[in-house]
Amino acid sequence: MSEPTAQPVIDEPGFPRDATTLRWFGTAAIAGIAIIAGGYLLGDGLLRAKDAERAVTVRGLAERDVTADLATWTISYSASSTSLAEAQDKVRRDTQAIEGFFKELGFPADALQPTGANVSSYSNEGVTTYTVRQRLALRSEDIARAQKAVARQFDLVGRGVFLEEGSGMSYTFTKLNEIKPEMVAEATRDARASAQQFAEDSGSAVGKIRDATQGYFTIEARDGEAGGWGMADSPYKKVRVVTTVNFSLD
Repeated sequence: MSEPTAQPVIDEPGFPRDATTLRWFGTAAIAGIAIIAGGYLLGDGLLRAKDAERAVTVRGLAERDVTADLATWTISYSASSTSLAEAQDKVRRDTQAIEGFFKELGFPADALQPTGANVSSYSNEGVTTYTVRQRLALRSEDIARAQKAVARQFDLVGRGVFLEEGSGMSYTFTKLNEIKPEMVAEATRDARASAQQFAEDSGSAVGKIRDATQGYFTIEARDGEAGGWGMADSPYKKVRVVTTVNFSLD
């Protein structure tokens, strides 16, 4: 007696539903859903990547004219003689002349301080010559008075003081931290204005800041070229900062 043969399940006329067919349809359905979902995610990812590329990087500049608030003047002078005592005595008299010079200009006594001294010698045909050098430093926040002192520095020469090379007034702006926040904000606004112009030309709108880099602050002479002669001997400075900002475009 033969075994009975499995008969397919019939749900509707002409459509068998055995186990193999059901598995095949199930697998196909899952695969189809996966393809649709994958296509959606890929398309969405491409759109997001495209949006991420919609950005512009610009630079913003901020400049400000300031006046130095600290004046320092290193005064170097010397005297030479075949007698060490005479050279020392000459330097002592020069020191008194310099102190009197600044006192007459109205500087307080503690504005002038000694910063160093040295003695050197050399011999020529058995004769030894001694050179005594002295350095004094003036430090003052009275910029106008310091400028008057510089204008009259040749009065020291008239009093017999030999000013060596390197003696000169230097002006410094020390309040940079007080103006940094405002200047950074100003540079950022300048960068946004540049980005806005770019966006208008491309039919876009400027969005949020994605990232930004603050450049270095520089303090240069207001007039003339930066660096070298004329930078430190003028109390009139120009503070400058450049920021680099990356804006998204909507």
